Amino acid sequence: MSLYDDVQTTVKAVRERAPQHAEPQVGIILGSGLGAFADRLEDAVAIPYQEVPGFPHATVVGHAGRLVLGRLGGATVVAMQGRVHGYEGHPAWQVAFPARVLCGLGIRVLTVTNAAGGINADFRPGDLMAITDHVNFTGQNPLTGPNDERFGPRFPDMTRAYHPVLRKLLAGVAKSQGISLQQGVYAQVTGPTYETPAEIQMLRAVGADAVGMSTVPETIVARHMGVHVAGVSCITNLAAGVDNAPLSHDEVAEVAGRARAAFTRLLEDFLPQAANAEL
Repeated sequence: MSLYDDVQTTVKAVRERAPQHAEPQVGIILGSGLGAFADRLEDAVAIPYQEVPGFPHATVVGHAGRLVLGRLGGATVVAMQGRVHGYEGHPAWQVAFPARVLCGLGIRVLTVTNAAGGINADFRPGDLMAITDHVNFTGQNPLTGPNDERFGPRFPDMTRAYHPVLRKLLAGVAKSQGISLQQGVYAQVTGPTYETPAEIQMLRAVGADAVGMSTVPETIVARHMGVHVAGVSCITNLAAGVDNAPLSHDEVAEVAGRARAAFTRLLEDFLPQAANAEL
């Protein structure tokens, strides 16, 4: 079977498990320490990744590994409660497979979130950042290999990888709630080591404001399939060389937990509006 057929098989299986939410309008991928947002969905159906055909299993602490479908503010939402990463041994196409399934379910907007290290000197741990663009430093692309036109074109345009209308909507919601929302360019590296100070200097020189180990593969396949993308990073630490404190995943999870209230408020208002935005 082809990758396209595998995605369709998984889409069918998910719809059979959650027939009342068979046509979600928006999808969201929840990064490290941010998965609790899925608990806000009403009339929810939660499916462990182990029970979703073709889904790779999340192994990192802070990633629950469940697909949750439900309703939020009148919109039908499908949420990935955790994700897999390339550093766990998965090729880029497999990392992006769940995002393809979300798009195959019929969403018109995908919101990608992550925990990231702050490179911009104006950022502080706990800040939220709307992603304006990304730089892929992994050396991998989930579209490598034969292209299936049923997904999208061989050479998809990435000029507006993160839709400016969705970004403006995020900013408006944040302002109305009194949340300070930064904006900036996200760089993805392979990991699993945190970056060296010299690497952070390089990333700053090419225009990156934040750095992490996820998100880009999902954004690429969503755009390949014609789905619009919004991105939010939770700045959980200052990157190496910006601050002399040692870096740890425990710190990432702790700061993401502290930012959870603002993050939740932002998404609770944003996702229903994104479902009906004119794009």
